[in-house]
Amino acid sequence: MTTLQNRPNTALLVVDVQNGVVEEAHERDAVVANVGRLVEKARREQVPVVWVQHCDQNLVHGADNWRIVPELAPDGAEPLVEKHYGDSFEETTLETVLSGLGVGRLVVVGAQTDACIRSTLHGALVRGYDTILVSDAHTTEDQSPWGAPPPGQVIAHTNLYWGSQSAPGRTAGTVETTAVDFGAPAAG
Repeated sequence: MTTLQNRPNTALLVVDVQNGVVEEAHERDAVVANVGRLVEKARREQVPVVWVQHCDQNLVHGADNWRIVPELAPDGAEPLVEKHYGDSFEETTLETVLSGLGVGRLVVVGAQTDACIRSTLHGALVRGYDTILVSDAHTTEDQSPWGAPPPGQVIAHTNLYWGSQSAPGRTAGTVETTAVDFGAPAAG
């Protein structure tokens, strides 16, 4: 269980599901639909939904490509954290938000698998969070012209290696959208 004291709660962390980030993403519509199902489930179960939104020279605050995709609608009461680095914790208010909610366990979804998702997963685990990746609710665009594997392989590899991660006193793992249990750790 989490190494964070007095943090028994779970939150759904939705990372960078923005127009300009997922526009050309692998299986975009299916992934966005799975994220939407998890947002609805979290709300029904009164589990905090925390949104993360990247901002940089290509995703300018307020521009259309910076906005969360139209299929998803953050509730005005749900925290939204703006970030400028891959790791959603780096120089953001995320830790303060999660601490205020008593969160020690994260269920992570979003984009891009090989950048902000990986950075955030590792950032959370080293900070003491139990960190679960939803295997069919994250995506990336095709970077193969620059030497990366095709996006399906990037996603599969990330699921493979995150399924066997651990750290002293913390759990990590993967789970499919249909099997997400906001109250229990993943089996790996």
